[in-house]
Amino acid sequence: MARHPRTNLILAVVATTPALAVRLSGSSADVSAVVRSLLYGVAIVGASLLLTWAAEVAQVDLSPGVAIGALALVAVLPEYVVGAVFAWRGGHQFQMFGPVCQSPAAVAAGHDSPCSLALANMMGANRLLIGIGWSLVVLVAWWRTRTTRGRLLHGVVLERPHAVELSFLALATLWCLTLPLRHTVSLVDTCVLLAVFGGYAVRLLGAPATEPDLEGVAAWIGARPPARRRSAALAMIGFAAVIVFLCASTFADALVEAGHSWGVGDYFLVQWVAPLASEAPELIIAAMYAWRLRASVGLGALVSSKVNQWTLLVGSLPIFFAIASSSLHGLPLGLSQREELGLTAAQSVFGVAVLGNLEVSTAEAIALFGLFISEFVLSVALPGPDRGRVRLMFTTVYLVAGTVILLVKRRDTAALLRDGLHTPHRHLHQPRH
Repeated sequence: MARHPRTNLILAVVATTPALAVRLSGSSADVSAVVRSLLYGVAIVGASLLLTWAAEVAQVDLSPGVAIGALALVAVLPEYVVGAVFAWRGGHQFQMFGPVCQSPAAVAAGHDSPCSLALANMMGANRLLIGIGWSLVVLVAWWRTRTTRGRLLHGVVLERPHAVELSFLALATLWCLTLPLRHTVSLVDTCVLLAVFGGYAVRLLGAPATEPDLEGVAAWIGARPPARRRSAALAMIGFAAVIVFLCASTFADALVEAGHSWGVGDYFLVQWVAPLASEAPELIIAAMYAWRLRASVGLGALVSSKVNQWTLLVGSLPIFFAIASSSLHGLPLGLSQREELGLTAAQSVFGVAVLGNLEVSTAEAIALFGLFISEFVLSVALPGPDRGRVRLMFTTVYLVAGTVILLVKRRDTAALLRDGLHTPHRHLHQPRH
């Protein structure tokens, strides 16, 4: 990326303009699905960058409690819109065709239902965040330390206040472990997950105001006078939100259409390509922190994002489905969706276990990345009937490894939960005794 923050900001805005032109001109039908996927994908990346920068700038003016609610919604907005669109469509399909959520012709053609695609986007985003994001920060910091300081980095250590995020992530993960045991994601799940997020926000209300640690574009805008800073942040959020609402669902539709022409499954594209576009800016910024040898800042931001996704994103889907279907049935889960949910929750258990002592070692980062990539490659390479066995195998590996790590780090994990759920904030900035 260009060095001057103003140039980076302009490039992010420019990245959204081709897709915006196609969308507003009504010429989508004249553009191939592949080209539309690229245009809308680039626009989502640009909009996500703007949202990330604006969210960082807003921390200068918002109290911690207000910031966590507003900024969490902003952070998951692209995935939120894609998931909401598919959940809404799934609700209408449920009214007509029942729990299969699609017509017999679509079933015969081998297409994935809107209900399964809503969950695909959510699960892909969650697994990318841990499998790629967390490990990327540690490995970039390891490489940077090795090349600039001539020594090896053994791991990235989070500050003690991050025990709050990890504790509430643990609570959300425990509940999400029960989802594969049921046949729907219901409004009960919504209430529980939103309650976890509410507790997270309330816990942060008592956090003392701190000077945000800004970099790049966010630092450049954050240094402006208050009126100009707030206007810029609001303008960025407003513009990016328009782009997301105009392009996110059409991006997903273009991916599905392109998948049909390529012979690639809808589920694969919505699960991996769509969230990769929206997660890319956050991953890049976290990697930049690691490159500047401030890896704990980047990793802490990604942990916070994981809490938002596991609570707000998962919890919102049954709401849209219920409204669209005019029922309290809950978002249907097929066998493969239950397996995917189990794998996603198991990976989260492993991630929480690794950070039980507020540290990710280089070896643990390699394990996070290696397990994610191995499962991904095998799922792509093997035929359909074998994918369920692959998911079950890696779910077992994650759960067994996570349990072993939790036992090894049991004292650290107990102290983390005590800090995250109970210890007053004024004590979290002091070393443990």
